[in-house]
Amino acid sequence: MSRLEGKVAVVTGASKGIGASIAEHFGAEGASVVVNYASSKSGADAVVKRIAAKGGKAIAVQADVSQPKDVTRLFAETKAAYGKLDVLVNNAGIYEFAPLESITPEHFHKQFNLNVLGLLLTTQEAVKLIDGKGGSIINIGSIVGSMPVATASVYSATKGAVDNITIALSKNSAPRRSG
Repeated sequence: MSRLEGKVAVVTGASKGIGASIAEHFGAEGASVVVNYASSKSGADAVVKRIAAKGGKAIAVQADVSQPKDVTRLFAETKAAYGKLDVLVNNAGIYEFAPLESITPEHFHKQFNLNVLGLLLTTQEAVKLIDGKGGSIINIGSIVGSMPVATASVYSATKGAVDNITIALSKNSAPRRSG
């Protein structure tokens, strides 16, 4: 039996890169995977196809995780397809490096809305689907959260926020664990 047999995982930003690799590894370990994507349907479909080719189960669900209605739909489709949730991987993110003089409110909000607000919105919906036996929420951070580079002040701030949110939520969720 595979380590994740019978488990259901949502991986955000899973149409390429790290997210695609995580989704494929979860599928190879027996999890039923929801491959979330914002804009690359072809990328997400390719990940689903690779998971299925190795005997796994997966579906692709479009949702911009910085948008509350999209997040609600993502988890509604997860529930409709698999009935539950065991693992959420908050991987979706964006980075745009810029020197101080080039930072605009749009630059700031684009990164914070996806990297930070999106993580919070998906986590809120995920805990509603994770049953009393527990589950896992994995947040993808970056070394730049604690070791910023010169032109990555906004991106580094989002990843620092991810680190702190992860710590705070682990303290909030610890008392909920059963057994």
